[in-house]
Amino acid sequence: MASSSLPLRSLLLALLITFIWGVNFVVIKWSVAGASPLLVAALRFTVAAFPAVLFVPRPQVPARVLWGYGLAVGVIQFGLLYLAVQLGMSAGVASLLMQTQAFFTALLAARFLGERITPPQMLGMTLAFGGMALIGTAAGGDVTLGGLLLTLVAALGWAVSNLLVRASGGANVFALVIWSSLVAPIPLTLLAGLSAGWSAVAHTLTHSDLAFWAAVLFMGLGNTVLGFGIWSRLIQQHGASRVAPLSLLVPVFGMLASAAVYHEGFPPLKALGALLVFGGLVLHVVGGRARPVPAPTPAD
Repeated sequence: MASSSLPLRSLLLALLITFIWGVNFVVIKWSVAGASPLLVAALRFTVAAFPAVLFVPRPQVPARVLWGYGLAVGVIQFGLLYLAVQLGMSAGVASLLMQTQAFFTALLAARFLGERITPPQMLGMTLAFGGMALIGTAAGGDVTLGGLLLTLVAALGWAVSNLLVRASGGANVFALVIWSSLVAPIPLTLLAGLSAGWSAVAHTLTHSDLAFWAAVLFMGLGNTVLGFGIWSRLIQQHGASRVAPLSLLVPVFGMLASAAVYHEGFPPLKALGALLVFGGLVLHVVGGRARPVPAPTPAD
């Protein structure tokens, strides 16, 4: 990958962030085991917003971009991802399928921005969607069909947020992430109360142990504020084309962490599907190198 030309310190920082983003899927799975996934997502964005908004200047973007980004990332991407994981989606496969946002971003950009999809990218999409079909046929156990579909819609929400970043006109993306985190908590909390019941919401807020709140802090501060803050700085210093491809390591760390913590297995059909998806992602990234590689928003 182009990341081989990065200075050692920057490379190690990038590897650390991809490791954090990969492990985050295991933290998500653990945190939603006994709580409303929508409430957990709301807490994550509350922690990501405060106290960072007191120190990060508001991004110079129209209100519709700020609100749209907050809803796309907070409610669609992460709200549905957390729900999918609670409904039985394995942490490892979720970390892989979320990367299909790259395909959805390319398709949306082709439809609305007139960008061209190269033949290698098209082949990569074909391989990846074939792999997802194999994973779907192996649904059951640690990969449910409902969870798979919700994860793909979550990835679509991520792709929408990528197009909103482009519509922001070169605004500070880190500031956009921080300030848009103010948007998600209220609708997520309302949805949690309506779906799980307000007594369940109150019980989580008043009876959760320190381990649960440590997980929330990891997701909000470690994964979002620290992770994306460092990632944005690396892209500013070295360019997206040299840093962004390293995000392909996120599902690698995610699947390894899920196997270590939850003993996630990969029977032949599921393993073949995962390999096809990952191979399609690599081909898509390599096949798109002729065009600028967009700076990704937080992986998870």
